[in-house]
Amino acid sequence: MSIHMITMPKWGLSMQQGQVNGWLKSIGDTVAKGDEVLDVESDKIASGVECAFNGTLRRQVAQEGDTLPVGALLGVVADEQEADADIDAAVEAFQRDFVPLAEDSADAGPQPKKAQIGGRTIRYLKIGDGGMPAVLIHGFGGDLNNWLFNHADLAAHRTVYALDLPGHGESTKSVESGSADELADSVIAFLDDRGIERAHFVGHSMGSLVAMTVAAKAPQRVASLSLIAGAGLGNEINREYIDGFVSGNSRNTLKPHLTKLFADGSLVTRQLVEDIVKYKRLEGVGETLQKIAASAFKDGAQQRSYRDRIDRLAPRTLVIWGELDQIIPASHAQGLPGDIRVHVLPGKGHMVQMESASEVNRLLNDFFGA
Repeated sequence: MSIHMITMPKWGLSMQQGQVNGWLKSIGDTVAKGDEVLDVESDKIASGVECAFNGTLRRQVAQEGDTLPVGALLGVVADEQEADADIDAAVEAFQRDFVPLAEDSADAGPQPKKAQIGGRTIRYLKIGDGGMPAVLIHGFGGDLNNWLFNHADLAAHRTVYALDLPGHGESTKSVESGSADELADSVIAFLDDRGIERAHFVGHSMGSLVAMTVAAKAPQRVASLSLIAGAGLGNEINREYIDGFVSGNSRNTLKPHLTKLFADGSLVTRQLVEDIVKYKRLEGVGETLQKIAASAFKDGAQQRSYRDRIDRLAPRTLVIWGELDQIIPASHAQGLPGDIRVHVLPGKGHMVQMESASEVNRLLNDFFGA
């Protein structure tokens, strides 16, 4: 019997439920593995739910506007030959046996931890076990939740660490100069503290600049570089975005800039904006972001470029970009020296690891090697 259930996904450690925003496929439509079949909104972001099977959409169990717990039944994909009665029986059995995950359940998985490193508090998340570790470094104004669609898939074959850089997330909010060197030194100190001798480094936006600086400072620690919409590969950057993010401290002043992070601005949820507003209002955040921006993005231009030596920083390098990036132009991915793998994903924006998570995860896992 080939009856497959589409269920409410769990995006990130904190997601407990999601709201159905609408179906993208109709009953009777042929669907393939990787097709987005409906839109769901969590408290962090709205995104499409991908089908994991080939077949025909036979049931839309969840309806637009429904709010359902993680794991709840959304729809059914099956072969055309499957009898309606068998599908109805499978749905009935699923609904009868389904038990929502308790918020305090041990099955909620690993949770972020904090460590005192070099006089600073550094928050980090560790998922998976074994293999060459991967270290995920977020961008300017971000935190480890920027990787909420990537943690689990990347951890299927290895240990994965994601951390909040100084000045970000729940790490210490103060920095000295805010330079890429200072942030890279904090990452190297994290490696030392966690006993990580060597790792794959994955950086997003400013996190790419930090990852490349780690490679320049401590090449023996870097097994590979994966740069996603990376700063440090050209001069241009959206000055209006940087200035607006640094100065904004309310929903109305921040949302117009946050929508630029995605090709589809509707993916920015109210909760995502509120989370950024809360972060921006924490003591020390404004001064810290000003220092980092002044060091890395002075006068609307990137201040450090590794473009001419990117091929010499690490044994292997992968570059991923969203074609419609409004923060750092995707043209920075072109014409790089040496044997660099480059993938520009059509129709996606600066947060390509969220907008096209499955494809980015596939590219990263293929690049790392199982």
